Amino acid sequence: MALSDQLRRLAARTKELEDRAAAAKAKAKTDLEQDVKTAGESAQAQADALAQAIDSDANRVSIWWGNLQRSWSDHMAVVRQDIDDRRAAHDLRTAKRNADQAESDAAFAIDYAYGAVEEAEYAVLDAVLARMNADELAQTS
Repeated sequence: MALSDQLRRLAARTKELEDRAAAAKAKAKTDLEQDVKTAGESAQAQADALAQAIDSDANRVSIWWGNLQRSWSDHMAVVRQDIDDRRAAHDLRTAKRNADQAESDAAFAIDYAYGAVEEAEYAVLDAVLARMNADELAQTS
């Protein structure tokens, strides 16, 4: 997939997230619980696909990105377990504290994703420049 196609896919997915987050407050609890389950499964499927892509012989991703992907997957497994544990809370004070923590976690995840987009911009522009340099060298050889 071309880099521009990947960027369009990312933009569309981000818009979909924005729309789903806005609509979430108006949903019934059972519907929202199902959406949370589905989103978790989708995130895990994406993580699994990235892991397979990293491990693929056809993929030439740098070792750094491979290590980051593995670290991210490990971290997200711990986070998901923590979320599941917090969801089981039944007293009001704990539920409020868990809601505050979940909101803080969501805000940080958004900031983290924003940083990842910034890194993606750098990587895309660097890739275009690297291809331009290679093409120039090919013309002079």
